[in-house]
Amino acid sequence: MAELFDPLTAGKLELPNRLVMAPMTRSRADGKGVVSPLAAEYYAQRASAGLIITEAVQISERGQGYLLTPGLYTGEQIAAWRRVTRAVHAEGGRIVAQLVHCGRVGHPSLYADGGAPIGPSPLASGAQLFTPDGMLDHPTPRQMTPDDIRTVIGEFTAAAVNAIEAGFDGVELHAANGFLLHQFLADGSNHRTDAYGGSVEGRVRLTVEVVAAVAGAIGAERMGVRLSPGSTYNGIEESDTAELYTALTGALAPTPLAYLHVFEVLDRPTTGLIRAVWPGALVLCPHPTPESFPGTPETGAEALREDVADAVALGEMWLANPDLLARVRAGGPYNTPDRDTFYGGDHRGYTDYPALGSDL
Repeated sequence: MAELFDPLTAGKLELPNRLVMAPMTRSRADGKGVVSPLAAEYYAQRASAGLIITEAVQISERGQGYLLTPGLYTGEQIAAWRRVTRAVHAEGGRIVAQLVHCGRVGHPSLYADGGAPIGPSPLASGAQLFTPDGMLDHPTPRQMTPDDIRTVIGEFTAAAVNAIEAGFDGVELHAANGFLLHQFLADGSNHRTDAYGGSVEGRVRLTVEVVAAVAGAIGAERMGVRLSPGSTYNGIEESDTAELYTALTGALAPTPLAYLHVFEVLDRPTTGLIRAVWPGALVLCPHPTPESFPGTPETGAEALREDVADAVALGEMWLANPDLLARVRAGGPYNTPDRDTFYGGDHRGYTDYPALGSDL
């Protein structure tokens, strides 16, 4: 029975413990998608995590979906991330970049050409973008052509290569939370009638092709993929969640990925279906309970004891407790997250959470 403090080998990633830092958007990049200078300190403070998964990093300008989020497609962005990875490695940590294309979760105001966001079908998300001028509705996206699909596969691949150049230990492909790859997976957002839509086999095709392309460029053993079965975030609707994710997991299984990362939305049985098909390491962001929201080390330890996961990813707990591993060993106490500083701002609520002992 695995425990939180046990080491884990996941592909080429050697985790000294099984307490992973989940990806969390912090919106502290500049207008050119360059990650904040404070990010090196922020991530290095949390280097005791078995693995750090960065905030979502867009693979192209059209891949951006929110204000002040970082990218990995320009030289300046790569150089800024290199400072982050060096700082994390200097503290003995391991860090992978989560790569995302937001698809229809975007807005013309984010793009230099003022064009429309893109998606599998011309169906708006129904969600909104926060801007200094107020909330703006996501517009109806332009349906992606075969050329657009080839372009996006190339952008994911190029960003993964850039991540390795920037010193990351690997990448995680974001196929969850209503972003582009998830939009193709879900029948509510994908009404295509070509080879990338319709059947489950068609809807999983883009994710499988992106994984294959990135694996060919940097090696599958440096890669993870994040899924969120049953999520309704960003207007996503799935009518066939169990069938969809069983098929997707089966299609990915022959590729020796470092790990599969499941953001648990539905009940534990859905995770169990994926676990039964997936032959490699599974990182679980455990479904919170009314008594435990968000996920806690205790819910993570329970998932390990139930053998539904090989490692657990926590978000807010790492955000507010840069030395979370030490606090878990000590049985607490834990800092309380300041939700008012989650998105945007300066060092407050970012690099100023106290370490164990300094707050007593």
